[in-house]
Amino acid sequence: MQDYPGLLRRGFLTAASGIGALALVGCGSDGSGSGGSGNGSEGGDGKPRRGGRLRAAFAGGGASETLDPHLANLFADVARAKALFDKLADYGDDLSAQPRLAAGWEPNAGLDRWKVTLRKADFHDGKPVTAEDVLFSYRRIADPEKTFRAKASLEPIDLKASRAVDERTVEFVLKRPTAEFPNVLAAFGAYIVPDGSSAADFDKKPVGSGPFRFVSFAPGRSAVFRRNDDHWEGAPHLDEVEFVVANEESARVNALLGGQVEYAHELNPTTARAHEGKGRIEIVRLRNSAMQAFAMKTDRAPFDDERVREAFFLIADRQELIDGALSGAGVVGNDLFGKGYEYYADDLPQRDQDLDRARSLLKKAGAEKLKVTLDTSAVAAGFTEAASIFRDQAAEAGVTVDVKMGSKDSYWADILDSGTLCCYRSGAMPIEAHLSQRLLTDSTTNATKWRHKDFDALYQQAQATKDEKERAAVFGRMQRRLYAEGGFLVWGFADWIIGTARSVRGVDRKAPANTLDWARFDKVWLA
Repeated sequence: MQDYPGLLRRGFLTAASGIGALALVGCGSDGSGSGGSGNGSEGGDGKPRRGGRLRAAFAGGGASETLDPHLANLFADVARAKALFDKLADYGDDLSAQPRLAAGWEPNAGLDRWKVTLRKADFHDGKPVTAEDVLFSYRRIADPEKTFRAKASLEPIDLKASRAVDERTVEFVLKRPTAEFPNVLAAFGAYIVPDGSSAADFDKKPVGSGPFRFVSFAPGRSAVFRRNDDHWEGAPHLDEVEFVVANEESARVNALLGGQVEYAHELNPTTARAHEGKGRIEIVRLRNSAMQAFAMKTDRAPFDDERVREAFFLIADRQELIDGALSGAGVVGNDLFGKGYEYYADDLPQRDQDLDRARSLLKKAGAEKLKVTLDTSAVAAGFTEAASIFRDQAAEAGVTVDVKMGSKDSYWADILDSGTLCCYRSGAMPIEAHLSQRLLTDSTTNATKWRHKDFDALYQQAQATKDEKERAAVFGRMQRRLYAEGGFLVWGFADWIIGTARSVRGVDRKAPANTLDWARFDKVWLA
């Protein structure tokens, strides 16, 4: 399974139990407000209203669920973790790092030492958040005997050499220059916990510094958290938030329609189309949340010929893929990851279908009657539909595409090294992280087998460039190279769809899934 696609994938899997829990407890929403609700800036009376319990339904992980924030993999895990805990930084709507527990950060001239200053914040037991808590948390995540979510992200830090300068200052010593080090502080799963916390503490009575305090937790069923009046950013509007597990999308929708819940996470495009604008519930679309692509392996025939790769770029009718595979719930892509994110090369011309040019390129490459196998699976929404649509598009260019169905359980592992062409998806992350995790010679999730030492050198140059404009220019060069000859045919970016009751206010409509303002229940209120 790949790193971040794995996180998205788990959201689509069903686990034991959950649906029955809705009969026992309600489910809440982080809702939005079209049709009078607005975008989260005001309520029915023009200002946020305090009080009430918001109940939120997510797909869960069964009896094995935990509140250990360093093990957060499911969307439900992450939503619960961000309610109880804080990170030093988190990703904004454009996937740039925004300060959270860190009041600020400053590198040395060589970009291999960073001083991070902590804001004044307390844990739920009244103890202050200190530099020692930060170092303990990161060292726990980096434990070689464990498989914590953020371990790979923290790899650039020399945690043995890093130190607490004083109670609220940490000096991080890095293994190499890293201009984008704030992305490490914002890494998925890099939550700060009290020094000395043990695994047993988290499910019995977890202590964090987040906007809500622990009340109760029944793995695979529900979790209840209460407002933290002493949170450093201010107390939430709600009295309580309750997370309820409902694994099937139909169960989440029915609970929302029946008034058992106010918030239903992860709805499909068909559901959204059926209810949008009808008045019973609100539909919130988080744009640019999931890259949709076909991955071509550039180290083997036929895609070791860049003319063949360019031909495939030109075969795709991207709007037809959006309409057919995503039911219109998305926007077209341009063969680059991260549309709308910091450093995205939005100055490149939008690539459109050009079958004549595609046929010409294939002829020059000696691949006029090309036959390829396209691996796909029901592992993610729209994958099988996208494969069928692209097969028909390719036939118009004289290419025969054989669609091969793979196992949902092993798909991400299977397509990493085997095959030549596959359906691919990625959730939100900084463009820098996408480049480092998927496109460097030694990247562990390099699905396109893009291995170029000069490209690696550009990445190192970007990380060693202190000036942000100059660094952006280097990232731009890397993206232009990928646009011209890379292995990712990025045909679209899917909406992430949430349903809410009409009483819910304060949901951010611009935050891609898993960014700071996604599932931001401390900013939500009930009108």
